[in-house]
Amino acid sequence: VCKRMDLVCQRMLNQGFLKVERYHNLCQKQVKAQLPRRESERRNHSLARHADILAAVETRLSLLNMTFMKYVDSNLCCFIPGKVIDEIYRVLRYVNSTRAPQRAHEVLQELRDISSMAMEYFDEKIVPVLKRKIPGSDVSGRLLGTAPVFSEVPGTSAALTTMQLFSKQNPLRQDITKLQQQVKTNGTGLTALKREISELRIKVQEQQKQLQDQDQKLLEQTQIIGEQNARLAELERKLREVMESTVGNSSGSGSNEQSSGKRRKAVEPTDCPRKSKRLRNRK
Repeated sequence: VCKRMDLVCQRMLNQGFLKVERYHNLCQKQVKAQLPRRESERRNHSLARHADILAAVETRLSLLNMTFMKYVDSNLCCFIPGKVIDEIYRVLRYVNSTRAPQRAHEVLQELRDISSMAMEYFDEKIVPVLKRKIPGSDVSGRLLGTAPVFSEVPGTSAALTTMQLFSKQNPLRQDITKLQQQVKTNGTGLTALKREISELRIKVQEQQKQLQDQDQKLLEQTQIIGEQNARLAELERKLREVMESTVGNSSGSGSNEQSSGKRRKAVEPTDCPRKSKRLRNRK
């Protein structure tokens, strides 16, 4: 068997089981959402058989999970019975597409038969081989980072031996779940960052608008200040004119008073000789 083809098939089988589990959960949620809450009313509901079939499929999936996935998670094998996955898909699609399905035991007869045979064969033929590899060379080989060495066991097929040899390269289910969780956390973080970026953009736009308003107010204030400066210059000019006019009037009145004083002094000496002659005549 081609090694790459073997690994691709193992990966497809593991992913197929995980996908059919998710599809079953989706179908069950849709049916439960339409059913009434009371158990007595559910029995007479039109989706009662749908719910019974999905419940039986859930029980079968849990059995398969307990049987196979412990070894799949330990990277010892893949989910081997691919025909079981196909049958589960057939049952789920039948439930979704049929309004009045048959009874649960009639629909699930083939699924129960092939899943029971697969689990019995796995427990009887394959699990003993895998248990021998768990405490020995497989663990030491994985710890040292080397490929595990398997011996050919009677009763096992060549395809199973090849699958065990290269099962170490198959991704673990736990790693897949961790990656899915990381993707979800990264998605939530990305949405939060987008929200923060949008909020920051809104804030930047508001600040730009405030800056534009402030620039407009600054222009208006500069215009008002220019007008006030022009008015102050006009008032200063008028004040100077008034002061100059008042100074001119005060200087003219002062000159008039000086001339009248001089006239009085000139008159007084002329009157003095007359007074002296009168005094002499009286004597």
